[in-house]
Amino acid sequence: MINTTLCHLEKDGKYLMLHRIKKENDLNKDKWIGIGGKFEDKESPEQCNAREVLEETGLTVHSAKYRGIVTFVSDKWETEYMHIFTSNDFSGEITECNEGKLEWIDKNELLNLNIWEGDKIFLKLISSPFTPFFSLRLEYIGDKLISAILDNKTII
Repeated sequence: MINTTLCHLEKDGKYLMLHRIKKENDLNKDKWIGIGGKFEDKESPEQCNAREVLEETGLTVHSAKYRGIVTFVSDKWETEYMHIFTSNDFSGEITECNEGKLEWIDKNELLNLNIWEGDKIFLKLISSPFTPFFSLRLEYIGDKLISAILDNKTII
């Protein structure tokens, strides 16, 4: 099992999204995702989040809100705990990412992108600053979402 962070940087009603088009054998190939990656040894979720945002975007996160955790279960990939963050407190200039194309996407357009079905669930949750910390378990066969459990309640 692996631990990762996923951060949705917000500015002017848009999220900075990464279109994963540059890596082969990529779990997220051709999908749009937030910014993030795998924990390094001894890192906290907050440290991993800040490091991954800087590495992938060139932006420095000054503060981020820890929104929830997603347990990603797949028949093809290792189980993953994704620690979900949002931030509108960052600075710097965006640099090119070696994993894909970075683009500011209007939050109202996110669900029209090629994203994981389960991402639609947590994107709705993080769209409100008042959503409490959540735990979401998503189970896939291939790219098909077969189960979603939010805070121990089955929703799919």
